[in-house]
Amino acid sequence: MSKKVVMFEYEKETKNSVRYKEVPDEGTAPIVGSLYVQKWFAGSSKTIEITIDKKD
Repeated sequence: MSKKVVMFEYEKETKNSVRYKEVPDEGTAPIVGSLYVQKWFAGSSKTIEITIDKKD
């Protein structure tokens, strides 16, 4: 098992969701890329953090 915390920053709003773009660690490729979160949950958050728990 391995866990990875991925940071995202606000990119733009769509009709019902907010799009966030991944902020990759220095010198690494993005893991997720873009992430859409529903507006009712995202609110006015400019950054979000997602934890990925990989089960081996």
